[in-house]
Amino acid sequence: MTTLKPIITICGTTGVGKSKLSIELALKLAQGIHGWTGARIINADSMQVYTGMDVITNKVPVAERMGVEHLLMDFKQPGEQYVVGQWVQDAIKAIDETHQMGMIPIIVGGTSYWIQHLIFPNRLPIPAQSLSDSVARSIADLPPELLELFNALPEQSPSAASNPQDAMLLHKLLTALDEPVAQRWHWRDTRKVMGSLRVIKDTGKAPSEIIIEQSKIALIPRYRTLCFWLYAEPSILNDRLDAREGLLDEIKQLRAIASSPARSSPDAAVTEPSDESAVQQTDYTVGIYQSIGYKEFHDYLASPEHSEKLFASAVEQMKYGTRQYAKRQIRWLRNKLLPAIYSTNSGRDHTVALLPVYLLDATELGDQWTSHVLNQGEHIVEAFLGNETLSDPLSLSERAREMLTIDVKPTSPTEILRARKKVVCPVCTLDPSQPFMVEDGSQWEAHRRSRAHRGHASRDKKMHGKRVNRHPAIHSDIPSKVDVEDQQDQHRAIE
Repeated sequence: MTTLKPIITICGTTGVGKSKLSIELALKLAQGIHGWTGARIINADSMQVYTGMDVITNKVPVAERMGVEHLLMDFKQPGEQYVVGQWVQDAIKAIDETHQMGMIPIIVGGTSYWIQHLIFPNRLPIPAQSLSDSVARSIADLPPELLELFNALPEQSPSAASNPQDAMLLHKLLTALDEPVAQRWHWRDTRKVMGSLRVIKDTGKAPSEIIIEQSKIALIPRYRTLCFWLYAEPSILNDRLDAREGLLDEIKQLRAIASSPARSSPDAAVTEPSDESAVQQTDYTVGIYQSIGYKEFHDYLASPEHSEKLFASAVEQMKYGTRQYAKRQIRWLRNKLLPAIYSTNSGRDHTVALLPVYLLDATELGDQWTSHVLNQGEHIVEAFLGNETLSDPLSLSERAREMLTIDVKPTSPTEILRARKKVVCPVCTLDPSQPFMVEDGSQWEAHRRSRAHRGHASRDKKMHGKRVNRHPAIHSDIPSKVDVEDQQDQHRAIE
């Protein structure tokens, strides 16, 4: 019998009903289950930590919380930065307090990355005061241009579409500092490249060093965790998200907060900035301003005429962004969280799993919600807290069997480092300064058989009278225009 204390987590996409289920389970626990006298809900949504903006963040209204206490919600100002490490420490404190009260913590939110780091300790980079020997040597060998870039990294990731040279330069810098990690990312994925470079700046270690260190640490959870994945078919869920009301009023309110004198220097004159200047000055990389549903209205709010065309375009961008985010949430659950959970449960029957995980089908509301979500959830919670035999997660529904069944994926950080390596296709690289990159393995083989690749190969064969080498090349094998013109190694690497 494990001595780990129990918690419940509820993950899932935006708008699927996670808060509704958490409140219903908390009310059930308030009736008393196996000695527990109730529950407190701990928010795990990175945008719901901010005050106000309930529609943008899909926050459950206070009136609908049924008196259940919600923690780590509505306690940060819109422009404050609040990151995973801070949240994990705050969540641990809230969980400890809740257990001491004889209650069950229910951790709820769509930021599965946060929940994963709460469940599994020792996976977050730790800031350091000095550089590792490897990083120190790599920095010493940087040419002046890359050293200058490393010392003054841009605040925001450049767009590879509009600034490909800047994107490639960042990729080259990462390659020089940590080639194994750089090979995992496409040079156009500037967000991940910047993320890896920030890790080096913040920790003094190369990400590959951290990954290797983590590979020596077993995945041991902090808590005995019952994991619920609340799922709804995307086509149904999209209609629910599109029906949200009051969004534009919140966006205008958020714009007013962003332009308020309180955000300016204390010595500055208190003047009311124009709407246009307020929008132009907003930093969309911090706080709630990152949220989907605000930055999409930038052009509309910045326009003095607020045209209907710009408004309609903003609405469509918001809908598209929300749907793409929902897809990314599902990918994280299936590609990151589930493999980690299954690895921890390895060798254990589902009836005694340390981290049992269940998918509840929330596609249909009304009576279907009661039977497919609430009743099943309550039954599983009772069995979990009573250390009773747990049902087979795959038996709940066909959707559960489909979504919880995943290909075996590497969970060892070292194996992950070797995976997803990007290679350059010399046949499809039309501009050497912007190499065409594909993931090695099955994606490379699929690309090699694609019509586009065969077309380029046929063209080159006609032009040069011989078949072009179809073997992929690592990025450093492809010279860029800067290599040719300046005789400098200008490879851009992405984490």
